[in-house]
Amino acid sequence: MFRSRAKEEKATPADKAPVTDSKQPRDPQAPKGRPTPKRSEAQSTRRSVANTSMSRKDAAKRQREERRAQLEKQRQALATGDERYLPARDKGPVRKFARDFIDSRFNVAEFFLPMAVVILVLSMVRVASLQNIALLLWLVVIILIVVDSFVTAFRIKKQLNERFPDERKRGAVAYALMRSLQMRRLRLPKPQVKRGERP
Repeated sequence: MFRSRAKEEKATPADKAPVTDSKQPRDPQAPKGRPTPKRSEAQSTRRSVANTSMSRKDAAKRQREERRAQLEKQRQALATGDERYLPARDKGPVRKFARDFIDSRFNVAEFFLPMAVVILVLSMVRVASLQNIALLLWLVVIILIVVDSFVTAFRIKKQLNERFPDERKRGAVAYALMRSLQMRRLRLPKPQVKRGERP
């Protein structure tokens, strides 16, 4: 009865404050305004995540198998000359003609490796005359390779312009010359024409 009015106003909000249940504390990781998920729901979520990771592994495994199969097809195509599975640098009628042109003739450059071995052996012998012969042979081989490469490049460029006037021929001459540097049995794709046979 003798309480002041200010004390009564302070006591009123305290009386009206809602009573909270202290037995169920809120999960700090749960989003505000949403209840904590049940245990069964959390477990099903974890299982779905695990299944997703397994499917990713399966997809990666399948991709590896497809890539392995593709490489195997390319390897077989390099041996048989099958155009469908050849690498991009070997595909097309222009590249095929360049390969056949080189494979149908003798090229000085393809004998470079065995001749280089012979010249190296001669140069290691401690005889002045043999070392002079080795040096002379080395110069002759280099000149022959350069001359033969120029003649081959001129002839193949002319043939390509005649046979494939509308096709894209960029890089075909360099492709042919690089092939001529390799020994015949080591060339890939494997030669499909015999020596002397017209491409």
